[in-house]
Amino acid sequence: MEKLTKNGKLVDLHCHLLPGIDDGSPDLDHSLKLAEMAVSEGITHILATPHHLDGDYVNHKADVFQAVEEFQQELDQHQIPLQIFPGQEVHINGDLTEKYDDLLGIDEQKNYMLIEFPHGSVPEYAKRLFFEIRKLGTTPVIVHPERNHGIQENLNLLYDFISEGALAQLTATSYIGGFGQHVQEISEKLVDHRLVQIFASDAHALKGRQFALREAMIKLRDQHGQNAVDEYEQNAENLLNGDPVLARGYSKIENKGKKRFWFF
Repeated sequence: MEKLTKNGKLVDLHCHLLPGIDDGSPDLDHSLKLAEMAVSEGITHILATPHHLDGDYVNHKADVFQAVEEFQQELDQHQIPLQIFPGQEVHINGDLTEKYDDLLGIDEQKNYMLIEFPHGSVPEYAKRLFFEIRKLGTTPVIVHPERNHGIQENLNLLYDFISEGALAQLTATSYIGGFGQHVQEISEKLVDHRLVQIFASDAHALKGRQFALREAMIKLRDQHGQNAVDEYEQNAENLLNGDPVLARGYSKIENKGKKRFWFF
């Protein structure tokens, strides 16, 4: 397999492969097949991120730890070379600070946390909540902003969040066209203007919601060069380890703006 990154790793920070706890993998057999698929793409580490507090699913911190431990044992028994870490896809709520102790970050120290907006809008209280979360020592990482209708209508809403210290994660499938041309074009704009810092799979199932992380990285390399691929991968590793990640070189998106190039 072609080596995509300088260290040979490929880290996926958003994935629903734990069996039977949300709308992702329905059972253990499905989860093991997803894990095998991840390995076949070159993915070495996955942050398991079941939905939490989205109105449909509640996955408490202790329950996620147990599910990850049990699934890792299954992976080891089946000799699938994949390391799983506990996380959550935390749906934004006005009382997240009160529930903070039950929330999982991307990293063990909770320096970073995946935050999901409702698909239809960006809540008016989001900036205030992000300020409160940052005061607790956690940087919000906005998941799949390209699929949020409010951001789709005004891409500079994301610029405002990034300029105030947040980060953002783009879904690999969006970048390669799996959610349609409109979402793909938005994704490309967000990458061009450096308003997202990592790709992740947001994989849910064997059919329709697979990984596509490798394909997205190849496209990123073709359009922006190897340095961009290595930066995205290093950012993912740094987030998982709780090390510093900063948005760099990002810019507002004009209606008829020219494509932005990467400089190092």
